[in-house]
Amino acid sequence: MDLRFDRSAARRHVAASLAELLGPAVRGEPLTHTDGKSGVRMERAVVDGHRYVLKYLHPTDDWIMRATGDVACRPVTLFRHGWLDRLPACIDHAVFGIAWDDRPDGRGAVLVMRDVGAWLLDEGDAEIPLERHRAFLDHMAQLHAVFWGTRDTIGLLTLDDRFGWFAPKLAEAERAWGGTDPVPTRLVPQGWARFAERASRAADVVFTLHDDPAPLVAALAETPQTLVHGDWKAGNLGVDPDGRTILLDWAVTGVGPACADVAHYVCLNRARLPESKEATLQAYRAALERHGIDTSPWWDRQCALALLGILLLFGWEKALGDGDDAAAELAWWQDRALEGAEELRNV
Repeated sequence: MDLRFDRSAARRHVAASLAELLGPAVRGEPLTHTDGKSGVRMERAVVDGHRYVLKYLHPTDDWIMRATGDVACRPVTLFRHGWLDRLPACIDHAVFGIAWDDRPDGRGAVLVMRDVGAWLLDEGDAEIPLERHRAFLDHMAQLHAVFWGTRDTIGLLTLDDRFGWFAPKLAEAERAWGGTDPVPTRLVPQGWARFAERASRAADVVFTLHDDPAPLVAALAETPQTLVHGDWKAGNLGVDPDGRTILLDWAVTGVGPACADVAHYVCLNRARLPESKEATLQAYRAALERHGIDTSPWWDRQCALALLGILLLFGWEKALGDGDDAAAELAWWQDRALEGAEELRNV
């Protein structure tokens, strides 16, 4: 096992304020991005002719931070400990710097990114060109290969928490906190109620693991681990002028099974895939092999378990759709959940 990333790395400085990082004259203009779901405040700023996007990280604003127990701002943690610097050259994280953002109810941060909006994938459901899709998978594999066998020594999203935070209890927790975002408070409970009706073959498996994910966590922990970005959706992806993959939003990053990332990719980008989910999974596996990872001892088991894990997160979303295409999609995921459950029984 490669544990080279356990060693201390050069720490990056977090500015005491936005003024220290960009100068006292910085003024942000509100920025909306419809693919974003967390509710965070974002702004666009121009300083000395350079364009930046400012993302304010604070659990008061961001229900995903609350849901995943992120009290330290994971992007800050990755930046401070130099892990973003370890990414392969094919990945452009776009982070220029980070500044602390003090508030009376606790310390947040401002993530300052180069404005790469012109190079992000267009919003909507347009199919991703096959060549670009395959490049995304290759770059995902390179990221995983670089961090293969690493351990989390800095406090990122744990494997225990990776697949549980979209469970039905999310709505109750958000309402108790006073949250009003429609995703956790309305859509998630509606979706899980429909899931129980429309996905009855998988419902017992999914809801049982929501109550006690330990068997899934233990089974996945026995397979190889790497750095998992956690949100390879089209809204976070682009291509910079050098052909690198722009990969934004490191809020749910942690050490976990590599297949969690490709499972997430086929789940949330379903309408935009230029090839089948099965072909996408195999293309990613082939990319791992090209980058020196022997997948034969563990692939089938980890892939089946990761696909089950992703349904623990997004089964609610799959159940909300109507029509024949949505029914076929939900049926595909039900089958994958049952295959994952069979792997759990084969311990």
